[in-house]
Amino acid sequence: MKFNRFFILLLAFFTIFSIIFGNYGVAEAKEEDYTARAYYLIDYNTGTVLSEKNSNDKFPVASIVKLMTIELVCEEIESGNLSIDEMVTASSNSASMGGSQVFIEEGGQYSVGDLLKSTIISSANDASVALAERISGSESEFVHLMNKKAMELGLDNTFYVNCTGLPAVGQFSCARDTAVLLKKVSSHDVYHQYSTIWMDTLSHPKGRESELVNTNKLIRYFEGCDGGKTGSTSEAGYCLSATAKRGDMRLIGVVLGAENSKLRFAETSKLLNYGFSNFENKKVVDKDSSKFAYTIPVKHGKEKSVSASPIDDLFALSKKHDSTDTIETKVEIADSVCAPITKGDRVGTIYVIKNGQVIAETDIVCATSVDSQDYLDNIDNIIDQWKIK
Repeated sequence: MKFNRFFILLLAFFTIFSIIFGNYGVAEAKEEDYTARAYYLIDYNTGTVLSEKNSNDKFPVASIVKLMTIELVCEEIESGNLSIDEMVTASSNSASMGGSQVFIEEGGQYSVGDLLKSTIISSANDASVALAERISGSESEFVHLMNKKAMELGLDNTFYVNCTGLPAVGQFSCARDTAVLLKKVSSHDVYHQYSTIWMDTLSHPKGRESELVNTNKLIRYFEGCDGGKTGSTSEAGYCLSATAKRGDMRLIGVVLGAENSKLRFAETSKLLNYGFSNFENKKVVDKDSSKFAYTIPVKHGKEKSVSASPIDDLFALSKKHDSTDTIETKVEIADSVCAPITKGDRVGTIYVIKNGQVIAETDIVCATSVDSQDYLDNIDNIIDQWKIK
């Protein structure tokens, strides 16, 4: 009995000790716990790598290739070159795509929104090619854009041969590049219009309907999951990239080359759970908060001052229950500015400093424009000065 009491007291002591010194609940994501060829887990806001295995090794990634197709379509929509309501006529080439498809009709007209929805939800090869042909005239020309964008994003271990992910010699990517690409895709509001849909339908011109079911099951079964992309072929195995948000923290997890579909979802969930269980992301700078709103005197302007604020929110990532981190902000801002001033002009920088090291920074910019004083303004100033005397 005395031994049992001693054991319980000893266990309680070590539990309290662990909580106080920040080790409680922190378990490593061990490679042996994952069967996939490669995996990668990052914090969205800071880009911090939380866990990885073979993350830069090149593999076929099947339909995860469509993330780049989706990215380019979203960019075209946001730039105004494409509208989600625009009608696209399906070519014989797009309608003849094999693999995952929604069976679009040759010569049929479909809205860009419906084609994008079909690509995001159902990983439709035919819809992807129809979008590629609309933007570039042909899939091959669109692939040039895909590879150009990959270079711009720093996807050094990625090369595209088609826009669908159908097996092709020389087409590859890696877990790290996939996470970077999903992070970019997740920044588009138009993407999230469709990525969170579990089930929907696509209406065809001749009256048929195709059922759309999201290939990413985590959308329904994992708390906070609101985006991602699946992929599977015999050479690629079963792949999944997924993003989930809880509170201020968004994570991106990638699993490549799992043995079966069940494992890709299980191992991606395990990665994301590891991140949410062991780390926390604090918003240190809120660009919309009055705490970070500044008023700067203006010289020779029609207005005497101008408002300024940070461009971006800034975050700091820490291990949960770790009280050793010190996080602070540092602001460098102009004492005054001279007119003319254009909205968006940089007037300073705000830094987030963790344990003495700068981990994030963003510009502070003017919220409005201020014109220079003209001749009449100068006369008014002189009169005002005489009145004061």
